[in-house]
Amino acid sequence: MDIAKPKKNSRFMRPLLIGGALVVVLLLVTGFISRPQAQQKIDRSKLLLGTVQRGDLQVVVDGYGVLRSDKQTLITALTSATVAEVLLRSGAPVDADSIILRLNNPELLREVEAANMALIQEKANLRRLKLSNQRELLGEQATLAELTATFKSVQLRCEAEKGLAGGAVSMLAYKTTLLQQEQMEERVKLQTQRIEQLKDAMREALIIQQEQINQANSRYENTQQRADRLVVRAGIKGVLQRLPVDLGQSVSAGQELALVGSDKDLKALIRVSQSKAEQLKVGQSAKINTRREQVAGVLTRITPEVHDGTIEVEIAFMDGVPTSARPELNVDAQINTASIKDALFIERPMNVQSHAKGSVFRVAENNKSAELQDLSFGEDAGKFIQIKQGAKEKDRFILSDMTSVQDAKTIQIVD
Repeated sequence: MDIAKPKKNSRFMRPLLIGGALVVVLLLVTGFISRPQAQQKIDRSKLLLGTVQRGDLQVVVDGYGVLRSDKQTLITALTSATVAEVLLRSGAPVDADSIILRLNNPELLREVEAANMALIQEKANLRRLKLSNQRELLGEQATLAELTATFKSVQLRCEAEKGLAGGAVSMLAYKTTLLQQEQMEERVKLQTQRIEQLKDAMREALIIQQEQINQANSRYENTQQRADRLVVRAGIKGVLQRLPVDLGQSVSAGQELALVGSDKDLKALIRVSQSKAEQLKVGQSAKINTRREQVAGVLTRITPEVHDGTIEVEIAFMDGVPTSARPELNVDAQINTASIKDALFIERPMNVQSHAKGSVFRVAENNKSAELQDLSFGEDAGKFIQIKQGAKEKDRFILSDMTSVQDAKTIQIVD
């Protein structure tokens, strides 16, 4: 015979089941949080390591630029023309008389001929004026000679009649002769003044005509100079640095034809970051890298203008221009701005700044792990950077970019 069992009240079981589930979930979450996270692993071959060094740190400012001639000649066109012949190309060595280009301008040549004819005409006018003046002066001098002769004749007659006046010669005749003498003396005086005034007028006319000649000569020389510049010469000894025109090209007055620079007076024009400008002073030593050799230099000029976040400085060679140098050669330079004695320094890690704090992974002694270390950095020394706090000599740090593990405090280094 089956016995029916009474059913338990399900209202009392539901809260117990819910409570138990919550406890299980809580235990699982707590266990997950408390479980240590897996350590990130990085291949050793992908890491760049650096060792902390101690010694004298030379603080330098890096820059880049070109070598440029201290003596340059920019050749421009004096008139519009066409490039008829190209004799030299960029990079060619030149002397002062070396011909670079020949230009053509037929109209200018006609202007030269016209200016020359005008000058010849003005010179002929001067010769004609001199002949005319000479002829007129001779005529006036002849008149003066006649008047002088007449005056002397009357003067002699007057002297002869003076003792006979009132006797053999009447007083009327004597006074008449005396009056003639005075008149002739006055005419001689006036003619002499006329000749002097004529000479002054002739001299002024010659001066005016000479000015006409000078003006015509100036026009001719100016036109001839423009024509001579159709043959483009280097002007100085050096190197043809730039030739921006081609055969058959039309050029206008003032347009650049060529740039010639000396190859014996080169200086480095270097651009450095404007943030480093306050560290620079004229007279600081420097090194110029021509890609083939490093040469000592000295900072000679600092420009105040900022362009694209950089300023330009000028560095002169201390021991003469090296054999590997040539105009417009791209170079690098390091300017020595200070020297720090007994400093801790390391090759610059990625993403760190001078005079700031940063975190860098320090490699453990077993070389199998690295731990994030806070460092305080000092002066920027180009390839190296000073460490003020957070490291000691011979500590090793990871220099590579570690932004991919920026949330990790430690990493594992694997081979």
